[in-house]
Amino acid sequence: MNCNTETQTACGDQIMRWADELAQFSEAPDMLTRTYLTSAHHGAAAQLAEWMCAAGMSVRRDMAGNVIGRYEGLTADAPALLTGSHFDTVRNGGKYDGNLGILLPIACVQQWHAAGKRFPFAIEVIGFAEEEGVRFKATLLGSRAAAGTFDLAVLDNLDEAGQSMRDVMAASGFHAAGLGKAAYAPETVLAFIEVHIEQGPVLLNQQLPLGVVTAISGASRFMVEIEGLAGHAGTVPMDMRRDAAMAAAEIGLYIEQRCHGTRGLVGTVGQFNVPNGAANVVPGKAVFSIDIRAEQDETRQAAVADVLDRIEQISQRRNVAVRSRKTHEASSVPCAPWLQQQLAAAIESSGLSARRLPSGAGHDAMAMAAITDVAMLFVRCGNGGISHHPDEIMTAGDAALAALAFSRFVDNFKR
Repeated sequence: MNCNTETQTACGDQIMRWADELAQFSEAPDMLTRTYLTSAHHGAAAQLAEWMCAAGMSVRRDMAGNVIGRYEGLTADAPALLTGSHFDTVRNGGKYDGNLGILLPIACVQQWHAAGKRFPFAIEVIGFAEEEGVRFKATLLGSRAAAGTFDLAVLDNLDEAGQSMRDVMAASGFHAAGLGKAAYAPETVLAFIEVHIEQGPVLLNQQLPLGVVTAISGASRFMVEIEGLAGHAGTVPMDMRRDAAMAAAEIGLYIEQRCHGTRGLVGTVGQFNVPNGAANVVPGKAVFSIDIRAEQDETRQAAVADVLDRIEQISQRRNVAVRSRKTHEASSVPCAPWLQQQLAAAIESSGLSARRLPSGAGHDAMAMAAITDVAMLFVRCGNGGISHHPDEIMTAGDAALAALAFSRFVDNFKR
């Protein structure tokens, strides 16, 4: 890519215009919601394919609905450097989560094509059809298909209208029997690089536009139900209470305490419910969620063990019964050091500092790690780092800097 200031600015502006245009494909007129294989989703896929073609790529769809643009290398059938992200959204989401990681490399390919530039390898830009898991409560469908790890059992999952994923896919021309053909052969892939907004405030607070991801954090999630004994708020003495809500609150405070101060470790109680609660009743039941994540699996597992042990202690002391159910378990995915180094060099060649940081959110790169080494380039977002929300923002200047770093990474890429 020609890296003069005018070209760089035009590239950033192009990415932002495309993001605005893509956001028009939504299931609701007043918010951005685009879930798997809805009419809005089909419209977005067609638009991405059109932009890929115009940028000089050949385009195909696989049986998961992924949109794949291939920019050939100097020789036909050369192995490919893969990049991309997802184009589905959460309900009432932001316009850059996922989408940036597709639009930015298309913009780079467009400039390479205009300059007649080719590489010793092919570049494939993948718009993964599904990552968020909103419609069928199964995540990373597109990248799992590409990695050959698609769980066929989720094809029987139903959406809110009672339609199965299998039937919805078939009605769209995507047949489950062909999902195996969506998988890349590992020998045809050099690496996978995902560009993504940070979805957090670290880069923003440090006034840095770009960062290099060290690992995608693993996560353990539980739903916990506490049974105490309901009673009159005025007549049950404090030392005789079996208060389920206060037991849950104590557990929540311990989770906050245990996860505070350890680098890369976070703990969240995101749901807290007192069923049939009333202002004048000692709560007899409480239900809450636990989400613990860390860059290192050992750190996360140690925290989970401590939390479960403390839950047992609190339940015995407060004379309440506890039932916990694990709802999710995912190991951390380290980003390949050799790719981290090449991304850092690309950022630093632009005169910027290359901040290294973990990703606490899940990404398509987690699935792609099953077949190849992965890396991630984080881009600063504004509004305190808010994401999965219509107030999610980034700047054209940062998009331009990210495109420049990505371009230099590709220019100097060595296996």
